[in-house]
Amino acid sequence: MAEGEKTRCPQCGKYGHFRALPSAPFCSARCKMVDLSKWLGEEHIISSPLTADHFEEFAELNDPELLDDPNALF
Repeated sequence: MAEGEKTRCPQCGKYGHFRALPSAPFCSARCKMVDLSKWLGEEHIISSPLTADHFEEFAELNDPELLDDPNALF
């Protein structure tokens, strides 16, 4: 994803150019801290532990550059 591309803040939903900010992918430090507090307060949880089966679809990606490309599998 290019730095100039607009993205949506995962916390407040605002669109903007956030990739270059220290708070990325959030639009601000406040949104980043609100998200962290939700994880710490167990409002956000991971429903089950990760297993090897979760990663099977990535086994054929040998090129480390592809691992950073969110569109590599599609």
